[in-house]
Amino acid sequence: MPTHSAPPSPDAPGNHAPLSAGPLPGLEELLAVAHVVSLPMRVKFRGILQREALLLEGPLGWGEFCPFPEYGDQEASRWLAAAVEAGWQGFPTPLRGSIPVNATVPAIGADRVPDILARFGRVDAVKIKVAEPGQSLDDDVARVAAVRAALPDAAIRVDANGGWDVPTAVAALTRLADVGLEYAEQPVPDIAGLAEVRRRLRAAGVPVLIAADESVRKEDDPLRVARAGAADLIVVKVAPLGGVRRALDIVAQAGLPAVVSSALDTSVGIRAGLALAAALPELPYACGLGTVSLLAADVTRDSLVPDDGAIRLRHVAADPGLLAEYAAAPERRDWWLDRLRRVHAVLAAPAR
Repeated sequence: MPTHSAPPSPDAPGNHAPLSAGPLPGLEELLAVAHVVSLPMRVKFRGILQREALLLEGPLGWGEFCPFPEYGDQEASRWLAAAVEAGWQGFPTPLRGSIPVNATVPAIGADRVPDILARFGRVDAVKIKVAEPGQSLDDDVARVAAVRAALPDAAIRVDANGGWDVPTAVAALTRLADVGLEYAEQPVPDIAGLAEVRRRLRAAGVPVLIAADESVRKEDDPLRVARAGAADLIVVKVAPLGGVRRALDIVAQAGLPAVVSSALDTSVGIRAGLALAAALPELPYACGLGTVSLLAADVTRDSLVPDDGAIRLRHVAADPGLLAEYAAAPERRDWWLDRLRRVHAVLAAPAR
């Protein structure tokens, strides 16, 4: 693992980059270039079988605005800032042209694991969803064991999405550690809990690193997790953090290794994730950017999917025929355009 700088001190102000790296386009300009799609998924993920997204065609490329429906307008404003960056400001200069990615296995039955893995081709790392409501630890153990049986040499990481409490997380990760875990992502919901899980695992000699995801992207101050010593690494996603440049700044200030991941994006959104991974000074872990394979359709005919364990950095443009084929129903289009109006107003409001 590469060396990294010390986390910011508890008194550091957390002066990360502003949400917008340039002028915000007017609302009418955005509405004029907005396309709303509803894409079918191969398997249920985050409880959904259709992924809706609003795509924006800017002068420098396409941006994607797709915060999940339960997110409020303030939180969703970061996603709009990221979409505007992609379409109107462009991305930073890349340092690499190929990004290693992991496969993603949803909370499916162990018997379905080989079919899911087959869609990703050759991979060297796999992220496995665990702690699904209504499932047991035995289900998780069976799923992880099925991945290990299929890929004996792959790096395996698990993602609980904050679904455990501290005692359950410690017990679960102690048991799952037997298959060899690269790290565990967000085992509990809050920063204090992450720090406690990390402390207990270390005290027990359980060699599982802790990664923070929601505790970075859903916090008003995304650097709190680093100052609290609550994680060994951080998971960063472009849209929830407000764009590539802001994510780069947060990683630099956190002083922790970073894994770039997606938010169940189309290839347009994945292109922004690749831009972040390409611009990071160090990239010690395979990225969670292979999730287009979980969709049964996309908005481009040259989807950003893994080839031999990596995705090559390239331009992505939405295809007019696919935008029409997968256009959302009129009532859903209206819902997204109303949301765009509200969130634009949040982003355009003067900073306090």
